[in-house]
Parts: sequence; C-alpha cells; structure tokens
Amino acid sequence: MSTKLIINIQQLVNVRSANELLRGKALAELPVIENAYLLIEDGLIVDYGRMDEIDLVPEVEHQNLIDVKGQTIIPCWCDSHTHTVFAGSRENEFVYKIQGMGYAEIAAKGGGILSSAKQIAAISEDDLYAVSLKRIEQLIQWGTGALEIKSGYGLSVEGELKMLRVIKRLKATVPIPVKATFLGAHTFPPEYKSNPEEYIRIIIEEMLPAIAQARLADYIDVFCEEGFYTVEQTEKIIEAGAKWGLKSKIHANQLHASGGVELGVKMNAVSVDHLETMSEPAFKALENATTIATLLPTAAFYLRMPLQPARELISRNAAVALATDFNPGSSPSGNMNFVLSLSCIQMKMLPEEAINAATLNAAYAMELQEEAGSISKGKRANFILTKPIPSIAYLPYAFGDNHIDKVFINGEVFTGF
Repeated sequence: MSTKLIINIQQLVNVRSANELLRGKALAELPVIENAYLLIEDGLIVDYGRMDEIDLVPEVEHQNLIDVKGQTIIPCWCDSHTHTVFAGSRENEFVYKIQGMGYAEIAAKGGGILSSAKQIAAISEDDLYAVSLKRIEQLIQWGTGALEIKSGYGLSVEGELKMLRVIKRLKATVPIPVKATFLGAHTFPPEYKSNPEEYIRIIIEEMLPAIAQARLADYIDVFCEEGFYTVEQTEKIIEAGAKWGLKSKIHANQLHASGGVELGVKMNAVSVDHLETMSEPAFKALENATTIATLLPTAAFYLRMPLQPARELISRNAAVALATDFNPGSSPSGNMNFVLSLSCIQMKMLPEEAINAATLNAAYAMELQEEAGSISKGKRANFILTKPIPSIAYLPYAFGDNHIDKVFINGEVFTGF
C-alpha cells in the first residue's frame, strides 16, 4: 500500500463529505479547513482534518511525509467542454479577425471549422494522438484533473471515427479521467450544404452505429444555432444518440437565442454549453433544472462577445459550471486558471462560486462527481498545491501569475509523460 501524509496545509479547499450539485447561494459556500493535513492511500483520499487532530492519523514512513509549510491545496479543475483533439492551430484566422474580417469572409478563405476538418483528414491517427497527448500534458500541468473531449472536426464517417479512436486511446493512456463526446453535428460539410438531411442521415445511420459498436463515445452533442442545426434537427440527432445509449450535451445559445437551452432541459441533457445569448424562456428553463449551464468565458473573450450572464443564472437557481472550450478557432487556450479569473473579473462571480463551478459542478457536467471535483474521502487524490498565497481570492485576482507549485494526480506529483 502506498501512503502519503501531507501536513501543514494553510488551507485545504472544497472539503466535502457528500456530493451535491450546487446552485444559488450554495454555489458561494466553499468549505475550507485551515491548518490541515491530507492522507492519501493508493492514489485516493482517505482522510483529512486539522493539524491539532494529527495524532489520530497512523504513522507513515519519513519519505512519505510531505510538509508543505503553509501552502494551499485545492481540487484539480474539471474541464467539461473541450475540443482538445485537433490537428493544427489557426492563428492566421486570428490575424484576419484583427483586420476586421467576419466569419463568412474567413470561411470563404478556407477558414473556420472546415479548416480544422481538412487538417484532420490530412493527419495520420498516430500523429493526431501524439499532438493531442502533448496538449493534455500541458493541461494537467495547469491543474486540470478531469477532461471532456469532443470530436467534430472529422465531418465524415472516417474523420469522426478517427478522432474518437484517438480520444479512446488517450483515455487509456492519460492518468486523469477523460470523457468522449461525439459532435458529428458541428457544422455541415460543404458537399451537404444544399442537402443537410442527407448528412444528418449519415450521422444517424452510419456514424452512430459504428461509434456504438466500438464504444467510442460517452455523450452526443449538437451545435444548435442559426445557420447550423435547427432545434428540430438537434432533437432528431439527440434522440438517435439516445437509442445507442449516448446521453446528450448541446452547444446552445452562443450566437442567438436558438431554443437550444429549452430543448436541452426538455431532453434531460447533461449540460447546455455556451449561453452567451440568453432569453427569458432560456433562463426560465434552467431554473432548478438538473441540466447544467456550462459557461465558456474564454470563447466569448476571444470572439469579443458579451460574456455569459453568470449572475442572472446563479440568482435564478441554475446549476452553473465553467469550462475552457479549448479549440483552435474560438478558444485557443485550455488554461482553467484564466477561466477562473475571467469569470470573476468579467462575469462578477465570487472566487468561491468560480472555484465550485470549475471543480464540483464541472465534475457533475461529466458525471464524474464520484471521483473528482472536491477533497472527499474515496475520491482520486487529484489536486493543486499552490505556491504560498494570502487567500483564495488571490488566485483569480493575480490573473497573470502562475500560482501552481505542483499538481498531484492519483496521489503522485505529475512530471509529464
């Protein structure tokens, strides 16, 4: 049995004896133990408490005693919405946007989602795995301890299966839990623009059976948006996924009040993600809903859009989570620490709310609450050991600093692959 005892922790953050999807005032309640210890066995949290209770803890060998001398421990971030598996960057489009080009103009130059699809078609499966593994190494070093990854840049049977096979391989390789989401309905390939129903048929009749047979996905997702997939098309695809055992997530209300939020709640989606453009019916649908409102502030930041109305969602008792939307086109950063700062600075979330939304609620958005998202007995010992900080609020406040000293994954310091 491998045992570690960490002592003299200034603050042990988000300590919970039971899981609860947090909403309303509860989102601002962040349980903390001051001057604490943490006991780990075989990669799991088995005990914790105040240092004046240390005599209750069994002795451990000297080399397994870690004195952190006043540093803080918080659970690893849970990033529940990413597109981490992609072939290459799109910084040329970044320059086009600075020069004032709109989405249609960039698409006419071969940019946008279709650009990433071309790159996926051109790269080998082994090379796609290698570049994606390198990205995940960086994400873990930034404190991410659980991750969702979507397909959606394949846009063909072969391309989507290639991406999902890579995600499955990553699941088996990396030391953190990974969830796979099938997003074949990301956009329409050019050859199906005039016949979208044929591409939807391919998703339902060709992609889904192959995905299910090879057990390549946990969820199904659709980009429900004007100019992409209608509410009716989204519902049809989600229903087809459900027949193969795939729970749903929806890209909803990013550019318009598309009806995607209301559909997601109606269909018992695990989450509806983006929510930059909200309407009264969308707010109403999320009140007390089990469907989680996942906010992606770095996407709105990058696209210079108004950020999501976090305060309104919290006041109306929606369950709010935070994620990066890491992708090469609209959120080319997987750094959850910046998400935390942006959520506080621009969306006016309290530090405690943002931490809860980026840990426990985000774990719920991947159905990983039994193993991630809080400092709890029986959960994975996935946590961030910060550099000395004066308070929890300092994490989002000093947004340009790297506050991470070490990241522990399954009770071991992560040093890379």
